[in-house]
Amino acid sequence: MSFRGCLHNKGGIISDSRPERPVKLLPFGIYFGTILGLCIAGLFLSIYLAVSHYRSHTDIEFQSFCALSKSINCDIVSQSPYSILGPLPIAVWGVAGYSFFLLLIAFTAFPSAEHRRGWCLCLGTALLFVIFSTVFAAISSFLIGSYCIFCIATYVVNFMLAYFTWLIRRRFSADRFGYGFVNDLRFLWQKRRVSLALLTAFTAVMLVTLLVFPPYWRIDVPVRSAPIRTGITDEGHVWIGAEKPVLDIMEFTDYQCFQCRKMHYYLRELVARHPDKLRLTHCNFPMDQEYNPIVTEPFHVGSGRMALLAIHAAVKGKFIELNDLLFVMAASGKPIDLTEVAIKTGIDLHELQLALTHEPYMRHLLRDIRLGMKLRIYGTPSYLINGKVYEGNIPAEILKPVLDGKP
Repeated sequence: MSFRGCLHNKGGIISDSRPERPVKLLPFGIYFGTILGLCIAGLFLSIYLAVSHYRSHTDIEFQSFCALSKSINCDIVSQSPYSILGPLPIAVWGVAGYSFFLLLIAFTAFPSAEHRRGWCLCLGTALLFVIFSTVFAAISSFLIGSYCIFCIATYVVNFMLAYFTWLIRRRFSADRFGYGFVNDLRFLWQKRRVSLALLTAFTAVMLVTLLVFPPYWRIDVPVRSAPIRTGITDEGHVWIGAEKPVLDIMEFTDYQCFQCRKMHYYLRELVARHPDKLRLTHCNFPMDQEYNPIVTEPFHVGSGRMALLAIHAAVKGKFIELNDLLFVMAASGKPIDLTEVAIKTGIDLHELQLALTHEPYMRHLLRDIRLGMKLRIYGTPSYLINGKVYEGNIPAEILKPVLDGKP
């Protein structure tokens, strides 16, 4: 029995002695079930993110439901170059990580583990997850400028995994971390018939994945098998495709916009397959605060200068070449190298430099932007078809007359 405290009284001190209540430990199964549930939740979140990443890069009509704003936008995060780590998307690495964690948890369930073995390995793995979460959160904050709700959910899962694995190790194992880590490895070696088989299978699956996983996020410029007709409208907009089209699509685009690049390449391929029925007309709408009055904070910085280069290329008859090159260069995330542009397009370097401040080009760009504002366009890509504006993508029924070959 111990004394918990003292009560002060006018006449002296009255001792208040009450027995300390022992800490009540929850059953092992509660902790184990919590960790197992968290790991399964992280696995399903990663699978969803992997599917979303794939559809974001391959499905022209896909838009995730959590694309709520510029700051909270899963698509912006998925479409950034930081969503890829080495040969695989981050989400696929997440699937592999949680699968590995599940393997470790399986060994802690062995009766011979006595609720003690395996948890130092699990804690070390969970701490790695926390480090990766912190790094990717910083990238979202300082480099991408947008957050993915499901990514944030995985960060929460990772921190909770680290906490509960630390808690279960503290409750059921008195080993120091380093000593416990070594004992966990010895325990796995004792179960080597099972552990080596599972580790070999996991390693084999990862190697096969690394070898055969398709780099679907690399959107290549369509190869022109034949010359594409091109011209300039009375308003000064460049078009490619049919002189008398069945369907005329005016695209309002931004060279730093991922969806613009994906849709433009898709429409380019359609023009190549239906050169007598489809026309694609280009209109600049850079979401660059320096040039576009509807943009109130820095966003797609430099896309306005890229639009000025495209306007000059149209004057020089090099629009298609430069248009494709600008999309490619923007995708790399690096600043535009005018020397490289001059070499690859054959346009004089001095002319490209002058184009960035050429007053007629500035007026042309402002006319394009004002046209978009008049049509109540607030983002890219947007499309004007038969007097109606479509944002993000083009409904399949609009393209049906061209795709079906109907007049």
